[in-house]
Amino acid sequence: MFTGVFTALVTPFNKDESIDEGALRALVEFQIEKGVSGLVPVGTTGESPTVTHDENIRVIEIVIDQAAGRVPVCAGTGSNSTKEAVDMSQRARELGASATLQVAPYYNKPNQEGLYRHFSTIADAVDLPQIVYNIPGRTGKNIETETVLRLAQHPNIQALKEASGSIPQMIDVLANKPSSLAVLSGDDNLALPLILMGGSGVVSVASNLAPAAIVHMVSSALEGRLDQARAAHYRLLPLFKAMFVDTNPIPVKYALHLMGRVQEVYRLPLCPLAEDDKRKVEQVVRDLALA
Repeated sequence: MFTGVFTALVTPFNKDESIDEGALRALVEFQIEKGVSGLVPVGTTGESPTVTHDENIRVIEIVIDQAAGRVPVCAGTGSNSTKEAVDMSQRARELGASATLQVAPYYNKPNQEGLYRHFSTIADAVDLPQIVYNIPGRTGKNIETETVLRLAQHPNIQALKEASGSIPQMIDVLANKPSSLAVLSGDDNLALPLILMGGSGVVSVASNLAPAAIVHMVSSALEGRLDQARAAHYRLLPLFKAMFVDTNPIPVKYALHLMGRVQEVYRLPLCPLAEDDKRKVEQVVRDLALA
């Protein structure tokens, strides 16, 4: 299941900050038409910190309904409360989610044993494949390789979204993991290096904007067409960089706004880009003919 491009979907909002269901459904269609392998609603890119639990589940429900079984839907149901993560994951399973994305608990900063027990408890309670999401820059805690390898022994823990930014850590995991564990890049700009080291794909922010181009890069790498993969990577690199001129998902939402796909609406504490950063995003959108 966990091979290729999985789009970390934005959550479109109306001007009153309610969920823009029409824009969300259209975005799902756009992604599927362009060949992505799967969809990941309500992760970091989906503004999960500022949606309510009921809204979180509603976004998942809309995406599952619109996808209609054509691609897997990996539901973002993580929390820094294990009990809450179990509850939301059970609800996602009832709706027909294909898998769940579980971020490392943030703010309370558990030790490695606490991380192991957190993910294992969810995997025990909810019979769905689980993607463990390591992003220490946001959570304040790195999931160390030894912990990843312990977790990989659980039959429901089937993938790792690796966003540590550490090439040595990625190599360590890839060199020692069981074949049952897929490793997906959590950073677009490191997707190609990770795949060449043995990774399975990417959970992509940029594919919200250019799904076909990201699919081409990743499929070229997975199929051994390395010259094509390298050329695609460097062509897309300005886009990858532009998506992080400010906190994700502010730049990608602004770019989607330029494309006419979503309204430029965020929930506080996220707010619009500074004018200089808007111009950087606008330039990339023009150069890649995205709008």
